[in-house]
Amino acid sequence: MERKVPPHQGPRHHDESDVENRAAIGGFEQMDARHEESLQVDIPHFAGRLGAQGTTAVSRSASNEDLLKYTPDAAPLMSFHDILDLQPFFTVGLWKSALMEGVGTLMAVWLSSYASISPHSIPEEPTPRWGVFNNATFIGPLVGGFINFIYLTIFTFTFGAVSGAHLNPTITMATFFARLCSLPRAVLYGTRDFKVGGCWLYTEIVPVSDAFAVEFMASLVLLFFAFGVGIDPRQRQTIGPTLAPFMVGLTGFCVSFGTGFSRYGYGGACLNPARCLGVYTGSYFPAFHWYHWTADIAACAIHGVFYALVPPWKAHR
Repeated sequence: MERKVPPHQGPRHHDESDVENRAAIGGFEQMDARHEESLQVDIPHFAGRLGAQGTTAVSRSASNEDLLKYTPDAAPLMSFHDILDLQPFFTVGLWKSALMEGVGTLMAVWLSSYASISPHSIPEEPTPRWGVFNNATFIGPLVGGFINFIYLTIFTFTFGAVSGAHLNPTITMATFFARLCSLPRAVLYGTRDFKVGGCWLYTEIVPVSDAFAVEFMASLVLLFFAFGVGIDPRQRQTIGPTLAPFMVGLTGFCVSFGTGFSRYGYGGACLNPARCLGVYTGSYFPAFHWYHWTADIAACAIHGVFYALVPPWKAHR
């Protein structure tokens, strides 16, 4: 049955403007298609990228020889010659990554420190009935740790594809000892009146030696956890790059919170010397700041030994 057009609505005619619009839209679609074909997502190859679980690493085959000449840590299992090679210092891409790593570290240190800051006074002593669970000794690490868990997760997502999302000298030193980070990258990444969680210690109550032991063990646990969920390529199918940043953030929260309230007079493990360095720069440098660095470096070295004994990568014979 033929449909009749109402008198007030005449048949639709395609005028010249409709034809021109369609032609323009078609031309734009063709231009977009050609433009997309000429573009490529730029994710620098880096074996020590946190949260990527080795997805951006390459093999040490002959086809990647030119890439590995300028970026030796694009592949794991670096030789000592590759680790100490200074050629990457002359690579523009590494300086760009180091710049963004510095920007990310600056924002992470400022935000996490500001969220955990409190007046420079010791909390009340634990009570016989409730212990530490009813004062700032417990509430502070709980709130600060949860907030930093969210921050660390988002920062890992944001800077993972740009620089590797280390944002922490401890992670950079650990990847260096694990042969996943070259010396030039480690150098460039590493150069980048309050108390803050993990950065305060009352030495008249807790000896520095005790704080050193806690810092060493907590950093060692953090490295095993962070490498296990964020860098280990064997976890791609189990965790995947989408869930890995959440697991990395959860790792930092658990370790910092677990050590933050257990010992009265001690703010818990630092886990990030750059964070305490930034806080002390804005306030004052205590005499015990040395253990934040030495304990973390020692933990990185021990972790590197175990990583070398049981590496997740295996070279083709």
